Amino acid sequence: MQAIVSRFMRDESGATAIEYGLIAALIALAIITGAGALGNAINGKFTTIGTKVTNSGS
Repeated sequence: MQAIVSRFMRDESGATAIEYGLIAALIALAIITGAGALGNAINGKFTTIGTKVTNSGS
Protein backbone atom coordinates (compact mmCIF):
# COMPACT_ATOMS: atom_id res chain seq x y z
CA MET A 1 0.00 0.00 0.00
CA GLN A 2 2.85 2.36 0.82
CA ALA A 3 4.38 1.75 -2.63
CA ILE A 4 1.14 2.76 -4.34
CA VAL A 5 0.87 5.98 -2.32
CA SER A 6 4.55 6.76 -2.95
CA ARG A 7 4.13 6.23 -6.71
CA PHE A 8 1.00 8.41 -6.70
CA MET A 9 2.85 11.24 -4.93
CA ARG A 10 5.70 11.18 -7.48
CA ASP A 11 3.40 11.15 -10.52
CA GLU A 12 3.25 14.67 -11.96
CA SER A 13 1.47 13.97 -15.25
CA GLY A 14 -1.85 15.24 -13.91
CA ALA A 15 -0.26 18.47 -12.70
CA THR A 16 1.26 19.04 -16.13
CA ALA A 17 -2.11 18.55 -17.82
CA ILE A 18 -3.71 21.02 -15.42
CA GLU A 19 -0.97 23.58 -16.11
CA TYR A 20 -1.46 23.25 -19.87
CA GLY A 21 -5.21 23.62 -19.39
CA LEU A 22 -4.74 26.82 -17.39
CA ILE A 23 -2.37 28.24 -20.00
CA ALA A 24 -4.85 27.44 -22.77
CA ALA A 25 -7.67 29.09 -20.81
CA LEU A 26 -5.61 32.25 -20.28
CA ILE A 27 -4.68 32.42 -23.96
CA ALA A 28 -8.34 31.97 -24.94
CA LEU A 29 -9.37 34.73 -22.53
CA ALA A 30 -6.76 37.07 -24.01
CA ILE A 31 -7.94 36.33 -27.54
CA ILE A 32 -11.60 36.89 -26.63
CA THR A 33 -10.78 40.17 -24.88
CA GLY A 34 -8.62 41.38 -27.77
CA ALA A 35 -11.20 40.42 -30.36
CA GLY A 36 -13.90 42.26 -28.44
CA ALA A 37 -11.79 45.41 -28.17
CA LEU A 38 -10.88 45.23 -31.86
CA GLY A 39 -14.52 44.76 -32.81
CA ASN A 40 -15.55 47.80 -30.78
CA ALA A 41 -12.80 49.91 -32.36
CA ILE A 42 -13.79 48.87 -35.88
CA ASN A 43 -17.45 49.52 -35.12
CA GLY A 44 -16.56 53.02 -33.92
CA LYS A 45 -14.61 53.76 -37.12
CA PHE A 46 -17.45 52.57 -39.34
CA THR A 47 -19.95 54.63 -37.33
CA THR A 48 -17.78 57.73 -37.75
CA ILE A 49 -17.41 57.15 -41.49
CA GLY A 50 -21.15 56.49 -41.87
CA THR A 51 -21.99 59.69 -40.03
CA LYS A 52 -19.63 61.74 -42.21
CA VAL A 53 -21.05 60.25 -45.40
CA THR A 54 -24.61 60.90 -44.23
CA ASN A 55 -23.86 64.49 -43.25
CA SER A 56 -21.87 65.30 -46.39
CA GLY A 57 -25.05 65.91 -48.39
CA SER A 58 -25.89 64.08 -51.54
